[in-house]
Amino acid sequence: MNTEGPAANDGLHLIPFRGLRYVPERVGSLAAVTSPPYDVVVRPDGLHHLESADPHNIVRLILPQANSTGDRNQKAADTLARWLTEGILAADPEPALYVYEQRQGDLLQRGVIGALALSEPSEGVVLPHEDVMPDIVADRAALMRTTAANLEPLLLTYRSMGNPTGATAVIERTVLRSPLLETTTEDGFSHRLWSVTDPADLAEIRSDLSERQALIADGHHRWATYLRLRAEHPTPGPWNYGLVLLIDTARYPLRVRAIHRVLNRLPASEALAAVGGSFRARRLDVPLPQALEALGKAAAEGNAFLLAGDGAFHLLDRPDPELLSRTVRADRPEAWRTLDATVLHSTLLDHIWRIPDTPEYIAYIHDTEAAVTQAERRGGTAVLMHPVPEDVVRDLAREGVTMPRKSTSFGPKPATGLVLRSLRLD
Repeated sequence: MNTEGPAANDGLHLIPFRGLRYVPERVGSLAAVTSPPYDVVVRPDGLHHLESADPHNIVRLILPQANSTGDRNQKAADTLARWLTEGILAADPEPALYVYEQRQGDLLQRGVIGALALSEPSEGVVLPHEDVMPDIVADRAALMRTTAANLEPLLLTYRSMGNPTGATAVIERTVLRSPLLETTTEDGFSHRLWSVTDPADLAEIRSDLSERQALIADGHHRWATYLRLRAEHPTPGPWNYGLVLLIDTARYPLRVRAIHRVLNRLPASEALAAVGGSFRARRLDVPLPQALEALGKAAAEGNAFLLAGDGAFHLLDRPDPELLSRTVRADRPEAWRTLDATVLHSTLLDHIWRIPDTPEYIAYIHDTEAAVTQAERRGGTAVLMHPVPEDVVRDLAREGVTMPRKSTSFGPKPATGLVLRSLRLD
């Protein structure tokens, strides 16, 4: 592995690595051993479902189960070592970049997976757009440190001029070949993976990306984890790089969805009573799709949220302007101050409901139906959000302004388990 880092102010520096991949003959199916990213797995139902899908499902590495944090991380490291010894996982024979394709109906996403040189936000090469929680970073760092592996790629985006040149040209030539693997997961997405080892192709990708700037679409906590672990290993080496999937959204636009909140200890009736006249509140006795449609129309005119948990939906919109001026920070750009996530956290959660942003009180759920179901099951409140346009996210990131954590969900997200990176091999 070339451990020479990029020069200051360079663009993206993506290098090949020896991917760890499941040996198809040793598992029931590739689909059965994959998982969504660790923070998308709905627990406990989704976790149990994945664990029972196959004894070698990747969830046993990304979300190991034991009585203590140390035991969980050691269990993941021991499991990874055992799977390598038993030939469940094996390293590819030579370093490669990997072209990755996801397809579902008319939706097509292609990108390249590799080990990306790490950079601080101040360097302007990789831009975060969301805040992170220190306890989650500490948890992910402990797992990564113990396993010495990048178990799932982050999702990063960049924008070319949209022409099939550089990395995109290599991708579109590569997909004409037979893939290393292909599978279809239960969500209906087909996945294909190819290796790129030809020196000319690698040089073409390297030259193209050296002029690019990337936005973190998914994986802010894992990126912060990479940076923490790099600081612990100052000598140039494998800890100076992190596993990423890079997507050119000029060629393959991503979907941007909201991430919803479930307030575990606040019943919907109490949430509505506390809001009082601070927002306009309307009960919607309609199915979820129509309620979300109403949310979208309201969000086009201003801040709006959909509350659920008591068997109905309640649309909150038209917040009191004076209340917003008192509760939302004035030292941020207008685009940040008017974000739904900003108003939710600054005005509703902090001021009206007075709920701390900890896992005990707030669960972050990507799937809308799952958020409603969990709120009803727990006697809590689901706060359903409307997605933020990608251009707003990118513009704020370029200004160096971070959004409240879990403000957006870019997708489709890469399936976890198709290719891993061992730092011991690098």
